[in-house]
Amino acid sequence: MTSPSPSSSPSCPGSPTSSPGSPTSSPAAYTSADVGWLRRAVELAHDCPPSTTAFSVGAVIVDAEGRELASGHSRELAPDFHAEESALAKLAGTPVPAGATLYSSLEPCSRRASRPTPCSELVIASGIRRVVIAWREPDVFVTNCQGVRLMAESGVDVIEIPELAESARAANAHLRF
Repeated sequence: MTSPSPSSSPSCPGSPTSSPGSPTSSPAAYTSADVGWLRRAVELAHDCPPSTTAFSVGAVIVDAEGRELASGHSRELAPDFHAEESALAKLAGTPVPAGATLYSSLEPCSRRASRPTPCSELVIASGIRRVVIAWREPDVFVTNCQGVRLMAESGVDVIEIPELAESARAANAHLRF
């Protein structure tokens, strides 16, 4: 699969920052292909069966050449699976190629009750060194999610494209927050 075509060029207020846990969000930090892939992740979030106890999230893993390696959404493979976990599970036994990027509609979790390993740890362990997100996890199920900080401190470049956050939130309209 080739890169989705974004319907518009990115325009992002804000500037890059170098403090750990603060994602960059400047136009130089991401490309129109990043916006297109993140839109695909947001679309996958809309495919999730709604849950009153979990967010609806979509994730896509893309190689350095812009080819989709795997995708997933919350509750796709099992009722307690998160989107990033589903996408990574589809690559089980296959090393993630250098230069791969994970696109997620929501910040990968740093804590969870339903499974032993949070998604931020799964991403770090996978060897993925670039993550693009649309929306930081709000304090609904976990207070003060630290996924971005944990990944950044482990050498993962985390980029936030906040102009897609509203679409990611729309996939979660069934939740009251």
